[in-house]
Amino acid sequence: MLTLALIGLIGGLVTGISPCILPVLPVIFFSGGAQSARTTETKTVAASRSRPYLVIAGLVVSFTLVTLFGSLLLSVLGLPQDVLRWGGIVVLVLIGIGLIVPAFEHLLEKPFSWIPQRRPDSTKGGFALGLALGAIYVPCAGPVLAAITVAGATGKVGVDTVVLTAAFAIGAATPLLVFALAGRRVAERVQAFRKRQRGIRITAGVVMIALSLGLVFNLPQLLQRVIPDYTSALQDKVNNSEQVRKALNLGGLVNEQNKDLDKCSDGAKELESCGTAPDVTGIQQWLNTPDGSGVDLKQLRGKVVLLDFWAYSCINCQRSLPHVTAWDKAYRDAGLQVIGVHSPEYAFEKEPANVAAAAKNFGITYPVALDNTLSTWTNYRNRYWPAHYLIDATGTVRHIKFGEGDYQTTEKLIRQLLTEAKPGQNLPAATETTDETPDIAKITRETFLGSTKRVNFAGPENYTSGQKSFQFPENQAADTFTLDGEWLLDTQHISPATDRGRIRLDYRAKEVRMVLSGKGTVSYESNGETKTIQVDGTPNSYQLLSTSDIRTGRVAVTVGAGVQAYSFTFG
Repeated sequence: MLTLALIGLIGGLVTGISPCILPVLPVIFFSGGAQSARTTETKTVAASRSRPYLVIAGLVVSFTLVTLFGSLLLSVLGLPQDVLRWGGIVVLVLIGIGLIVPAFEHLLEKPFSWIPQRRPDSTKGGFALGLALGAIYVPCAGPVLAAITVAGATGKVGVDTVVLTAAFAIGAATPLLVFALAGRRVAERVQAFRKRQRGIRITAGVVMIALSLGLVFNLPQLLQRVIPDYTSALQDKVNNSEQVRKALNLGGLVNEQNKDLDKCSDGAKELESCGTAPDVTGIQQWLNTPDGSGVDLKQLRGKVVLLDFWAYSCINCQRSLPHVTAWDKAYRDAGLQVIGVHSPEYAFEKEPANVAAAAKNFGITYPVALDNTLSTWTNYRNRYWPAHYLIDATGTVRHIKFGEGDYQTTEKLIRQLLTEAKPGQNLPAATETTDETPDIAKITRETFLGSTKRVNFAGPENYTSGQKSFQFPENQAADTFTLDGEWLLDTQHISPATDRGRIRLDYRAKEVRMVLSGKGTVSYESNGETKTIQVDGTPNSYQLLSTSDIRTGRVAVTVGAGVQAYSFTFG
């Protein structure tokens, strides 16, 4: 628990000094700080000395509650997921107007006139302002925030998650408190502020309304692209720490349903017993079921069930799917029920139409659950694409296999469970799908291009969201990529900022593919030969190279305008 609190605090502190908090600073300075020093032309009279602390306290409380429980509450009420954000924006606008127009402020106070109080003092309303800021505050993404967000989205919130979230919020808010106190200090010391108390209120109201309008039109994101991320090196050190990765392991969330899964070892050669299968839960939509109805594991007792966790752009899943579809075809009539749990790795994989098209292309006719909030993924404490969970006719998990390969063992255990469920039945011959699982130690690992998912980049440290300029280095290490030209770096993909951008990749593989989307051309050169592919539509995997065996090589890729590049995958 102490480790989680420390990780959350450090992650929050790094976020609190990063460019993503810049849009909030003017509000904090004027309303959180300067307004806490009531002044006259001749002297300074202390107003609400606690106002900066109340603003930050409100922000911490609101951010913690909204992040952890907002999604769950809105789902229960059937409301859109951005209601709280819009509510926070509206409150900011109202407070801003009240600061500019005192008569409007008094109108807002009328509904609360029944509460016994002294004469209202607008300098003491800091906590409400903090609550509004916490609802609209969107810090930079990172592993700590990802862990918090997934826990909140899935409803798997425990004491450890609350501690992590509160520590993160306090860490992120601490620099804001320093800035608020600085604003109060300036208001008390600088003569121009002492003589213009009314002007401070109006300025605070204007910056609140400006922030609200900026949030409506997503201007903070544009600002972050213009300003270099001066905390990127520090963030990398924190985010890539082994202690952080272990502590934030989302697959480690234990509950009553999944606590016995540890009794199964990964890829065991014989059947094991790992407790009753956890529920398939939190599914947004079902594919390949009558009228889109859901599938309940309890209603499948008597059948052998194979849960296949996959994502359609994942190359490892693509190599695994021919085996899964072959098993479904061979053993469906013998009592096997395959269920695909589509747990997205990218935002575009959350679109039902994209998943439906991919399922059709892969020949999937068994039920597919769209696990967009990773609820089932978390309920099974899963960490891999693909992952297979084999469940017997009594509803007990009997085998777990993470990743590709060892398909013969999995099929052998499927046949064994089918025979146990219906002794004496004649099973069809075993499938003979070729195992194309590569030796991962001999090939380049999957290479992500987005700023928050970056893997194998061999360039400078300023690989953060926004428009950046790159140049190919003279020397490049094996199994890495570099960039040349002007690029727009997004959290999950990159795209040329001009008419084209170049990527140079050094690899070891039998097959090289790219995940691309948008509309435009991508050309690539390897071994003196140049080829061009047309990209048009939603993200998909495009083959660049294929050889008869694993080779070491270099490919230069030119990405045209209008195309987004997500990753390189290897076979």
